[in-house]
Amino acid sequence: MTTLGTPLSPSATRVMLLGSGELGKEVLIALQRLGVETIAVDRYEHAPGQQVAHHARTITMSDPAQLRALIEAEKPALVVPEIEAIATPVLEALEAEGLVRCIPTARAARLTMDREGIRRLAAETLKLPTSPYQFCDSLAELQAAIDAGIGYPCIVKPVMSSSGKGQSKIDGPADVQKAWDYAMAGGRVSHGRVIVEGFIDFDYEITQLTVRALGAEGQVETHFCEPIGHVQVSGDYVESWQPHPMSPTALARSREIARTITENLGGQGLFGVELFVKGDEVWFSEVSPRPHDTGMVTLTTQWQNEFELHARAILGLPVDTSLKSPGASAVIYGGVEATGIVFDGVADALRVPNSDIRLFGKPESFVKRRMGVALVHDADVEVARTQAKRAAALVKPRKA
Repeated sequence: MTTLGTPLSPSATRVMLLGSGELGKEVLIALQRLGVETIAVDRYEHAPGQQVAHHARTITMSDPAQLRALIEAEKPALVVPEIEAIATPVLEALEAEGLVRCIPTARAARLTMDREGIRRLAAETLKLPTSPYQFCDSLAELQAAIDAGIGYPCIVKPVMSSSGKGQSKIDGPADVQKAWDYAMAGGRVSHGRVIVEGFIDFDYEITQLTVRALGAEGQVETHFCEPIGHVQVSGDYVESWQPHPMSPTALARSREIARTITENLGGQGLFGVELFVKGDEVWFSEVSPRPHDTGMVTLTTQWQNEFELHARAILGLPVDTSLKSPGASAVIYGGVEATGIVFDGVADALRVPNSDIRLFGKPESFVKRRMGVALVHDADVEVARTQAKRAAALVKPRKA
């Protein structure tokens, strides 16, 4: 798709995003800058992406009938899943019927919508190095898996959740019940099934943003961004930076793993591949066939950020993954439970050298809901990290 139309006209190139949070919002903006007509779909009204799209639609995306009816009515050229909780069999059926192209493919959307599909593909089919793991359907199975060899410490996650929800570390027998209950509360769909992973004593974890885009001869080429380091708390990203220093061997292995998994998933677009690294050793953790939350740092570090890369790749356009400047991001949490909150201190935050702020516009705030992000670029990545956290701390959300 290299011919682009005019929005809101018969020639329009129409793209539908399934999920319109802060990441989807940036993808929508990138698409609009290329003259694409956008349709933002979410489970609640006034989601961040719906505030900037040409059209806003609110449905339960995990409901097959609702999802099929919407896609058939809107007739988008591309459907772009931005979250996990989607009735992916509908996407596979519509793609097979030739009614729509799913990004990167409907199969990739199905495999990556839950941790089981993608972990089995990576470890059992592609033989990529991963942590030891087992899937469990009950508290008793979880305990048995730990006792039979997974051991302590270990990590428990719902098979399907977003942004680390429901994920926790188990240090001993006293933590098992609590971790199971937390996973049940945090999973979006498929309640009652978790993955338990043996703990890898890694030095750090990275996100290797990987882009599959068309080359000049129409062939798919793989491009890599500089590695992104990040800190997670309870599975939820709180800060990230780019580039993260790595040994040449570890970097090469990371990219080999990223290339292997994304080539198997196929299609075009940007993938966020999460990896654990210890010295020169690298283990596959997860992959998302879409922009990654830790990649928000690219809003200040790259000439084309991850959202622009995704938009260009899915449209069949050339991409540029080169670094503009080292930099860092830090999350701004809601801090309060309220609707229509206000933010104090934004001016103070923007006085931090080389800083920028994104406030997502989410209509409802929770104490630990991500409501914005602070961004800082600096020649010294450690300075950028310190300054990004400083800028984020200066923004003070409160009830209106």
